[in-house]
Amino acid sequence: MSAVTPSLVWFRDDLRLADNPALQAALERGGPIVAVYVLDEESPGVRPLGGAARWWLHGSLLALAGSLERLGGRLTLRRGPAEDVIAGLAASVGAGAVFWNRRYGQAERELDTRIKAGLTASGTETRSFAGSLLFEPWTIQTGQGGSYSVFTPFWRACTAGPPPRAPHPAPDAIPAFPGEIRSDVLDDWALLPTRPDWADGLREAWQPGEESAQRLLETFLRDALPRYADERDQPAQAVTSRLSPHLRWGEISPFQIWHATEWARIGLTGRAQASATRFLTEVGWREFSYHVLFNAPDLATVNLRPEFDAFPWPPLDGRALAVWHQGRTGIPLVDAGMRELWRTGSMHNRVRMVAASFLIKNLLIDWRLGEQWFWDTLVDADAASNPFGWQWVAGSGADAAPYFRVFNPELQANKFDPQEEYIRQNVPEYGTDAYPAPICDLGETRRAALAAYEQIKGMKEQAIAARAAAATETANA
Repeated sequence: MSAVTPSLVWFRDDLRLADNPALQAALERGGPIVAVYVLDEESPGVRPLGGAARWWLHGSLLALAGSLERLGGRLTLRRGPAEDVIAGLAASVGAGAVFWNRRYGQAERELDTRIKAGLTASGTETRSFAGSLLFEPWTIQTGQGGSYSVFTPFWRACTAGPPPRAPHPAPDAIPAFPGEIRSDVLDDWALLPTRPDWADGLREAWQPGEESAQRLLETFLRDALPRYADERDQPAQAVTSRLSPHLRWGEISPFQIWHATEWARIGLTGRAQASATRFLTEVGWREFSYHVLFNAPDLATVNLRPEFDAFPWPPLDGRALAVWHQGRTGIPLVDAGMRELWRTGSMHNRVRMVAASFLIKNLLIDWRLGEQWFWDTLVDADAASNPFGWQWVAGSGADAAPYFRVFNPELQANKFDPQEEYIRQNVPEYGTDAYPAPICDLGETRRAALAAYEQIKGMKEQAIAARAAAATETANA
C-alpha cells in the first residue's frame, strides 16, 4: 500500500487546534500534515491589518507554533500573494489535499475560489469548512429567499433549526512532514511596533493564544455569566467575556462558546438564566454582522442605506478628529473610552457606541473616519463587526439605531458609570485644571446633527413620492 500524501492545512482566521474542521479533516485523511500561515498583503481587495491587529497576530502565531510543536507538528510561515504561495507550497511538498476554513469577505471568497480551481485542476483534493460562524450566511434566508436586514427575525431563523454542531476535540498528535520546508522567521515580518513601541498596555491587558481564550471563557462562565444581563453595560464592572479578539483570530470558535455556555446555564434560574440567553444573543450579533458583510461586501466604505450618501457632512475639522483620537475632547466618558482603546487595544462596547455617536453626531465627522481609526487600534477589529457597528451607530446600516438617537455622553455616564470609576481609571486628570474644556456643546451639536438628518430625510420622502407617482402612471398607462 502506498503512503498517504501530505495534507496542507492553511490557517487563516482560525489560529487554534481544537474545533478546527480543516485540521480535523487532515487528521482523518491520515498522512503527514503541513500547517501554514500566509501573511498576504498583496492580493487585490484584501484589507491590510491595522497596527493593533498586527501586534495580536504576532502573539497568536507564536502560541499556535508552540501548540503544534508540542504535538509533533510545526508551523510554516510564508509571506506573499496567497494564490501563488499556496499553489507553490502544495506542489513542493507533494500535497494530495489542501484544507481550510472559510472566510466571508468578497475578496477573500474570490481568492479562495481561484485557489481551489487551480488546485483542483492539478489533481489536488481541496475542501473548505465552516469553522468561524455558527450559521453560514447563505443558509439563513427570508421567506422570499433574500438576506435579512433586521437582527431579531435573523436570529429567530438561526435558532429555529437544529443547534450548532458539537465542537471537535483537540488532537493528541500532529504527524509532521518528514522533509525540510522553508519558513519565514516571524520577527522578520515586523508585526510588532518598535519606533516607538506603543504596545506596553496591550501586553499588560492581553495574552493572545488558544490557551488564554479557554481560560477567559472558563472564568467568565464561572464568575460573571450570572450577572451578565444586569451589569454588561457598566464599563467599570468586569462582567464581559473579553473573548472578542480571541474570536476574531479564531483562537476559540463560536461552537465552543455556544456549547460551553449551554452547559454552564444548567442549574441557572431567573436573571442568571436570562444572562446566558443575553450572552448568546451577543454571539448572534456577530453572526448577523457577517451575514450583512456577505451580502454587502463594501460594508466598510458604502452606506447600506443609500439615502445617507447625500448626508451633508461639513468640511473635516482636523483638530476635532485629533482630540477625539487622543481622548482629549473634554467629554469624560468619550475620553475614557478613547484612552482605554489606545492603551489596551480595546474598549467596552457601551462606550464604543457613545464614542462613535459623539464623533458622528456631535462632531459631524463621517463614520468612515471613525471606522478606520478603530480598524487600526482595536485588537478585535474584523471586516464585519467593525464597519457593521459604525454603520449601526450612524443610522446608515442594517437594523441601525435611528439617526435621531444621539447618545448623550453625560447621561450615559450618569447611568452606567455613576461613581465615575471607569472615567477616573482612564482619565486620571479628570476633575483637575489639567483636564480640557469640552470641545463642543452637546445640545447645540445634537440639534445641528438632527437638522442635517432632516435634509436627507426630506430627500428620501421626495424620492419615495416620485417612485410612487411613477408606479401609478405606469399602472394607468
